[in-house]
Amino acid sequence: MQSGHFDNRRWAFIGAIFALMLAAANLRGGLVVIGPIVADMRADLGVSASAFGMLMTLPLICFGVISLLVPALARKVEPLRVVLGATLLIALGAALRLLMHFPIMLLGTLLLGTGIAVLNVLIPGLVKGLFPKQSGSLTGLYTVVLTLGATLSIVSAIPMRDYFGSWQAPLVVWALLPLLAALVWLPMLRVQFTPKNMPTPSASVWRLPKAWALTAFMGLQSSVFYVLATWLPRLLMDSGYSDVYAGSLTSLLALVGLPAAFLIPVVAARMQSQRGLILMILVTGLAGMFGLLLLPEKFAEIWVSLLGVYGGSSLSMALVLFAIKTHDMRQATALSAMVQGLGYLGASVTPSLVGASYDISQEWTLVVWGMIAVIAVQNLAGWIVCAPGKIDE
Repeated sequence: MQSGHFDNRRWAFIGAIFALMLAAANLRGGLVVIGPIVADMRADLGVSASAFGMLMTLPLICFGVISLLVPALARKVEPLRVVLGATLLIALGAALRLLMHFPIMLLGTLLLGTGIAVLNVLIPGLVKGLFPKQSGSLTGLYTVVLTLGATLSIVSAIPMRDYFGSWQAPLVVWALLPLLAALVWLPMLRVQFTPKNMPTPSASVWRLPKAWALTAFMGLQSSVFYVLATWLPRLLMDSGYSDVYAGSLTSLLALVGLPAAFLIPVVAARMQSQRGLILMILVTGLAGMFGLLLLPEKFAEIWVSLLGVYGGSSLSMALVLFAIKTHDMRQATALSAMVQGLGYLGASVTPSLVGASYDISQEWTLVVWGMIAVIAVQNLAGWIVCAPGKIDE
């Protein structure tokens, strides 16, 4: 396929963006929907907390392991067909999680995590390959869609459970949505798209120092996200807030980050060096963490909002760098696979380490200092990647 394939065909252009974003809408919702209904599911299934934790841990392991295999798969099978297969796999995995049998639910989780891992890697590369001129704005839109999918999933879980009288009701939505995405994707299979013929400036991203710096940036921002998603409500409750208000503040984390998640890639794509944006990410992250450290019982809305801006900016910055720091789609896909594979593997162990630290000390000071150090190192790595030039220059 030629660069800018859709530029002179407006409806094909809009249709392709819609298909890509509908696929992206499935990347978090089916995973995080179980958070609000954990108690109901555990009561019906009769499983321990540690066993149930596998429903959240398995997908992160899939993100790490499967991501590394995607470039080889995309070389053997046309990438647009791989997207269709991954979307159907998400639908099948989500459907299996509806069944009242824990081993089958684990199998469903494995399939769901595998499908999501494949799309995690492919979509940034497809944005680069299909829409080279719009890669910044579309990465921003992709990040917003991904975050909104997760937020809507969490917010709607309890109302849907109550309306239908079943914890399975919210899970049904996330089994049907990927089927709709697969249906909408079918016309994309007619696009003549042959990235196999594209020259690749660098044989391997694994030998590039900037690629390792981006891996650190992505992995460390993921660690902070999963720690906050898992433990921020507990930290706020220990600081004197009610459980309901702590939960509301945690959802604020995602919503406040949405404008930044959209704007950062648009601005970054127009800059030779993105180091000014890295400084903004560093300052908002540190300000939010120092607020939680020094005044956790006051102004929590401000500290959480700052961390929301930091989180939305960090994720979208990592994703847009796959597009703007690479020469072509194949290099973008290889970089995405390396960075997300190693990054998610590292991030998957962080919430457990934080939990162990809290169990030992029964207070949050050490944890928050640890997060401050992580944010500092993350943005030092970001500073290296965001120098002018491509990943191999």
